[in-house]
Amino acid sequence: MMNYQSSNALKGFILSLLFLPFLIISGCDQPEMDAGLTYTIPEQPELPTGFTPKPGWATSEFAVAAANPLATDAGYQIIRAGGSAIDAAIAVQLVLSLVEPQSSGIGGGAFILAWDGEEIHAYNGRETAPAAADENHFLDENADPLPFASAVRSGLSVGVPGTLALLKTVYENHGVLPWEDLFTPAILLAEDGFKISPRLHSLLDSDEALKNDPVAREYFYDEEGNALAPGTILKTPAYAEILRNVASRGISAFYEGSVAEDIVKRVTSHERPGVITEADIAAYPALDLRTEVMCNDWREYEICGFPPPSSGHIAIMQILGILDELDPVEEALVDSIPSAEWLHQFMEASKLAFADRNQYIGDPLFVEAPAGDWQSMLKNDYLSERASLVSDVSMGTAEPGNPRDFYSSFGVQIQQPESGTSHISIVDRDGNAVSMTTTIESGFGSRIMSDGGTGLPGGFLLNNELTDFSLAPYDDAGNPIANRVEPGKRPRSSMSPTLVFDRETGEFVASLGSPGGAAIIHYTAKALIGMLDWGLNAQEAIDLPNFANFNGPSVLEEGYFPDSIIEALEAMGHEVNVRALTSGLQAIKRTEDGFFGGADPRREGVVMGD
Repeated sequence: MMNYQSSNALKGFILSLLFLPFLIISGCDQPEMDAGLTYTIPEQPELPTGFTPKPGWATSEFAVAAANPLATDAGYQIIRAGGSAIDAAIAVQLVLSLVEPQSSGIGGGAFILAWDGEEIHAYNGRETAPAAADENHFLDENADPLPFASAVRSGLSVGVPGTLALLKTVYENHGVLPWEDLFTPAILLAEDGFKISPRLHSLLDSDEALKNDPVAREYFYDEEGNALAPGTILKTPAYAEILRNVASRGISAFYEGSVAEDIVKRVTSHERPGVITEADIAAYPALDLRTEVMCNDWREYEICGFPPPSSGHIAIMQILGILDELDPVEEALVDSIPSAEWLHQFMEASKLAFADRNQYIGDPLFVEAPAGDWQSMLKNDYLSERASLVSDVSMGTAEPGNPRDFYSSFGVQIQQPESGTSHISIVDRDGNAVSMTTTIESGFGSRIMSDGGTGLPGGFLLNNELTDFSLAPYDDAGNPIANRVEPGKRPRSSMSPTLVFDRETGEFVASLGSPGGAAIIHYTAKALIGMLDWGLNAQEAIDLPNFANFNGPSVLEEGYFPDSIIEALEAMGHEVNVRALTSGLQAIKRTEDGFFGGADPRREGVVMGD
């Protein structure tokens, strides 16, 4: 079990030595602001996989948190050049597509929350189903759903990418620096190369499907089919060429012409082909990507998140609200480990939230909200009613509730795997804040790589976002699933970009989020509880062990929980599974002196700022 009882002073001293290179890179003693952008490729650290302790980072003027040091540094340099939080987020995303290709990129989609000091803006860059897709999209010749892995690793899983259209939309509303400048870090890193990290190598080495794609095999593997070794300099001229064209000509260079043609060719020529067309891709930039933010009170805070098609904010706020309706546990946290009594309540609240999620939530353009309002699922009387179902023993499996006496004709979607994703949190010098969660869904997405028609090595991976839809369009009773495939529809998501404000003053408090598939909901809830209820700083809250329940067994992160907690949960009737729960939380919290940021020790991320 990880030891959380060491002296904080000694721990801080040791970690400060370990992370001295990052503190130097972050420019703690650098001058005010650089005049314009002169991007410099930083020293590229080699971080091990597994659990790498992080010190947390205090800054006074601004902070950038992302899942890879090179991406964080790109955002840092953009803000030092006078850029906004959105400018930095764009540069970070473009670099993540290069250095963390397994998680997000221009072949996928994202949600962005942006605070401009007066108003919160929400932008939905979720992928869409092609016009030719229908509810039978993932059924085989016998009208049975395809095996999940087969569906993922196919052209059928690829939705129309939304990331670049999203980046352009938020830039038009919140950008400061020239559009072209935001592409400079990613273009130079693609041309000059970056070092393959141990984490990326490990993921490449363990993925047998990716090397079946000819573009990916040539780019990521040697002639014998072995993943390129850690430290190998990987150059990506195809990606550099694509970005150079988008920087100079705009996003039409991606959504029309050779890039769109190559996406269609890769998808439709797959051994299990998809149905995406150039017309589907060309139509995406015309979509209105603005949406309404969802904000809800909790304690002395206002917590703001993303509405459907994300299930994240609703589920998180249901969990927090149900917990508040229960009798408080005497000791919730003991030696940095949640107690069995508190975990029992959290798991039961999660079951209730996921029962509702699996029945009700889908793309709001296709699915009616319960009682005509998604907020009906978060009303105090409804949450109190749901909390009354929690007792001293496990309820087993929860049933969906009926918000405002709303009875749905939809069936309950069975749980399907969700994975992948990356998160970015940024606060700039003017106090503008961004929370952005971005994804290609599964690790390496559909395992289809496009070189954009350049014929050059590398490129970008295409998402498998359509497998976030229910593969089966109807339940066993013949009721339609809210989250079934329909043409032009966006699949349900668990992404939970979150901004927190003080209810009385309206001041910004925190930006946070995580990757992790459906467990994003639990990871983000954990960090919120740790920072806002248990008095932990951002890093301490992120470091807490992970735990989840998807309306079934209770899952505990391997290596953290003593047998006494597992046995106590089992005595309360829980089926307990112990396994890896690899979050990738990034969080920035305002302090009296500025900001304090944390990055998940389970991944490569760091926080930088002045």
